[in-house]
Amino acid sequence: MMHDTAADASQVFADHRELLFSIVYNMLGSVGDAEDVLQETWLAWSARDLTRIENPRAYLVRIAVNQALAHQNTLRRRRETYLGPWLPEPLITDDDASEPAVRAESVSIAMLVVLETLTPLERAVFILHEVFAYQHTEIASMLDRTPAAVRQIAHRAREHVRARRPRTRIDRRTHQEVTERFIGAAFGGDLAALMEMLAPEVTLWSDGGGKSAAGGPRPIHGRDKVARLLVANTRGTEGVDLQYRQVNGDPSVVVFAQDAPFAVMVLDLAADGEQVRDIYVVSNPDKLASIPDKSTR
Repeated sequence: MMHDTAADASQVFADHRELLFSIVYNMLGSVGDAEDVLQETWLAWSARDLTRIENPRAYLVRIAVNQALAHQNTLRRRRETYLGPWLPEPLITDDDASEPAVRAESVSIAMLVVLETLTPLERAVFILHEVFAYQHTEIASMLDRTPAAVRQIAHRAREHVRARRPRTRIDRRTHQEVTERFIGAAFGGDLAALMEMLAPEVTLWSDGGGKSAAGGPRPIHGRDKVARLLVANTRGTEGVDLQYRQVNGDPSVVVFAQDAPFAVMVLDLAADGEQVRDIYVVSNPDKLASIPDKSTR
């Protein structure tokens, strides 16, 4: 498959943009940084002699993955000075989402949090193999490693992830029902109902980046503390509007204040699908920039 015009280059890139965005976003956990990497990938791609490229898809993925790995140092420096817990940037994945990239493979917020504990190379290999089903030999050629080295990295990453997050699939309808009951209890000030829904070892992770009143300096652990904090924080919020949306493939809630997104809340359920074991709240306005205002939905 040969290409020799700027129009061809642009079309081929557009055809693969959704895949590239999804891979890079899952590697970085940031929509803005994923877009930056895609821009760098386009510049590198458009400068190539395309008549010499036999497999554009493989070539583009290789460029994007390596650009994303190079971008990790910038992210690490940013995180070192970040105020409070750092959570991935939420990605709206509704079926009617205006951005086609969001319909590609979605990794849940909870899984992205686990992936943050891998090295950048382990994370890249895990995502390419486990999420996008690339073979170890294909990944090896992308990363200039031997297939044996990639297999070893993949094994280490998989064991690490499974130890922190055993593989369980919660039925989406169950997840939606629990989310709606939880929000009803939290915003209705029903402490007893909240206590019943929360796992004893529940953790509330609140990412405000020092720019939101809803953010906290550190995670809150334990059913009693989390329930009381939720009821206290949702008191006096009559002016907010709650919308149930798909975020990173999971049912979640977007809290709107004055028609603009104020926070995204995602629940991670225990294996039984009954109790809430982690609550992720992202309210840093920088991380809500890709969520459309309520009026533009």
